[in-house]
Formats: sequence, structure tokens, C-alpha cells
Amino acid sequence: MSKTRIHSFIESLSNVAIGYAVALLSQLVIFPHYGVNLPLADNMLIGLWFTLISIIRSYILRRAFNRAAVTAPSSVGKAFLPTK
Repeated sequence: MSKTRIHSFIESLSNVAIGYAVALLSQLVIFPHYGVNLPLADNMLIGLWFTLISIIRSYILRRAFNRAAVTAPSSVGKAFLPTK
């Protein structure tokens, strides 16, 4: 059974929210070890920027792989499928 569009959307939103939380928590733990002490609001903004960059990177990479899948010979995919 394939996912519906709403399921894909919820999965994407969950992925972004969890990624943002991980980035923010990482910054709060790691930055002070390097002498970077920023207010929470600044850390949240930095995390937001990295999240936006990650979304753009992910989109571009996904489109590139989709384009490659369309233009690549079908035998490429068969290399990963079990033979009968």
C-alpha cells in the first residue's frame, strides 16, 4: 500500500520538526564548548536557517535523483533486485 499525500506531508513535517529540535539541542550543547554563548532566541534563529538550508538541499537532491531515475537505463535498478 502506498502512502497518501497527507501521510507524506505529515512525514515531511515530522522530519523537519525533529531535525530542527535536534539542531537546536545540539547547538545548545556544542556551542558553549567552543566559547560561543548565544541567547536562546539567536540559537533558535540559527537552527531555523540551517533547517531551511536542509530543506532546500533535500529538495534539490531529491529532484536530481528523480531526474536520474527517469533518464537512467532500467538495468541500473535491476542490479539491486533479487534474481529469480
